[in-house]
Amino acid sequence: MEKRSSHTSERKMEEITEEYKLIFEKEGVYLHTNAKRNNQDTSIPGFIRVVERAGLPALEWSPLEDDGHSAPAVLYTKKDGEGGEEDTNFDPGYEPDWAVISTVKKDREHIPVKDSSAGQWAFSLPLSELYSLRRARFSLGRNFLVLTSRGGHPLPPLHFHRGGTRELLRALQRYIILDQSPVDGRLFLAYPHDSGALSQSFDKLQLLDDGGSDLVSRFIQDPYATTFGGFSKVTNFFKAALRPPDSPAHSRTAQDPSLHSQPDDEPGFEVITCLGPRPDVTRGQPLNKWEEFLDSEGRVKNKEKINELVFRGGITPPLRKEIWKFLLGFYPWNSTAKEREDILRVKTDEYFRMKVQWKSVSEEQEMRNSLLRGYRSLIERDVSRTDRNNTFFSGNDNPGLTLLHDVLMTYCMYNFDLGYVQGMSDLLSPILFVTQNEVESFWCLTGFMELVHQNFEESQEAMKQQLLQLSALLKALDPELCDFLDSQDSGSLCFCFRWLLIWFKREFSFEDILILWEVLWTRLPCDNFHLLIACSILQSQRGELIGSDHDFNTILKHINELTMRLDLQSILRGAEAIYLQLVQCKELPLQVQRVLGLYVPSSSEEDSPDSQTSEMQRLPGRSQAGAASSDLTHVPSYP
Repeated sequence: MEKRSSHTSERKMEEITEEYKLIFEKEGVYLHTNAKRNNQDTSIPGFIRVVERAGLPALEWSPLEDDGHSAPAVLYTKKDGEGGEEDTNFDPGYEPDWAVISTVKKDREHIPVKDSSAGQWAFSLPLSELYSLRRARFSLGRNFLVLTSRGGHPLPPLHFHRGGTRELLRALQRYIILDQSPVDGRLFLAYPHDSGALSQSFDKLQLLDDGGSDLVSRFIQDPYATTFGGFSKVTNFFKAALRPPDSPAHSRTAQDPSLHSQPDDEPGFEVITCLGPRPDVTRGQPLNKWEEFLDSEGRVKNKEKINELVFRGGITPPLRKEIWKFLLGFYPWNSTAKEREDILRVKTDEYFRMKVQWKSVSEEQEMRNSLLRGYRSLIERDVSRTDRNNTFFSGNDNPGLTLLHDVLMTYCMYNFDLGYVQGMSDLLSPILFVTQNEVESFWCLTGFMELVHQNFEESQEAMKQQLLQLSALLKALDPELCDFLDSQDSGSLCFCFRWLLIWFKREFSFEDILILWEVLWTRLPCDNFHLLIACSILQSQRGELIGSDHDFNTILKHINELTMRLDLQSILRGAEAIYLQLVQCKELPLQVQRVLGLYVPSSSEEDSPDSQTSEMQRLPGRSQAGAASSDLTHVPSYP
């Protein structure tokens, strides 16, 4: 009996294997369990598959461990020290973790999903039970797919680290109809290839007025004999769902949801048609005079004129050391020469008091202070690889490296809650190069950090907000480019993360960064001009992207390879022209107005909870309504 039972089991296993058919498979799909580990969401690498089992289609996910393969090394905008430990699977060399976006792919054979203790998160969802598929954006704007069953239960989010959502949707279209929800541009509802199910679904969605179900039936039976005039709530979703499968419009939308035009992709993302021609912009000469702007006591007579000249052309190298201290708040614009001497004396004493604090910590004390020990370790590692090609920091015993280390350690004592985060050394090195003074570079760094400190906070809410704001700008400027990026799973603009984090420090030459930063420090023509710089770069590459065969990986590769190949003056002209083009539009979406500082909320709006929340999410810098109504709307004149 035992022998017969064994043979029977073997035959059943063979039958199951024969009935298994793999339709689609994609590696590098991470399942986010929402289980907390070291204050982070746990994500598990795995495979997504569309399979047929005994002729029934299903969508399955299984972890890599189930298939006997280790997880691929994937590095994705992760900063050092995050999660309590460093990534040991990938050594970025000179580049910090957040500066590298790369994937390592391993070849493998197709193996059906199987049960194991390691695969407790694996799932197999029959496509007949799939109710909806939503493309969500969270975690630094990355694209996720969230599946919901007909029982109303969402599955854990899936993130496609290597792209592939478009191909997945196409594979699913072999078995079901996916179409865009009328109320959410990123939600796709699943229907069987069955007209009766469509009719029931429309009733549940309440797309029609009472009594509209008869019209639905008539439409399904003869869509060409019935007009849309009898419907009061007809949507693009409804029209597409009722078109015959061989209809050209149907093949473009229902059969390929990734090609939908999505004017309401995100709240406030409105497609605008009022944009006029983009004006031509010329750059000016660098500011090369300083004394003529000072009165007899050394006060700056015309701060606005200086800012405008710096914005248009930058500053000549001999004057940077002095003017940067005003741009970064070390010296008040209205201070006299005598007052500045007093400020320097007080600030010097304060700096060295803070420096003594960390210098006087003994090794035994530091052994009991893991936070300080961690800061020191990160700083020492980053200092050893920051701008080493610059003569000011080259060599092994260069005093510039010592200054870089000491200023960063002192900043930890100045702002211990924030401490040191990888990337701060990139912000300090140009300042130290220009000032060549330990005290002045420290206080200029604190001024710079007042503008960008939220970029380095652990929550990264400011980075998420900036990516959303950048998406809003690009959507208004170039919907076609947005649609292309979104179709390639790049609509989150995650490849711009490094640009915004350290203000393009890795994208331009050292000398160009000096010019770019002093332009941005003027806060003209708006606080978020760095986002317009990003738009200018992206639009300069649209010809290389649209119409190409770039996918998610090759888009990342293309963007990363722009480093040191961008023409700064051309990008600056483009960014200013974009600003002038947008502000001349009379029907600018509210979200874009807010990004550009053109929208001043009323007193009632300022008191509302929503307004307070949005104000808390605003980027660093001048955020008061008064500033928005004056400086932020200022357009530089051209003499």
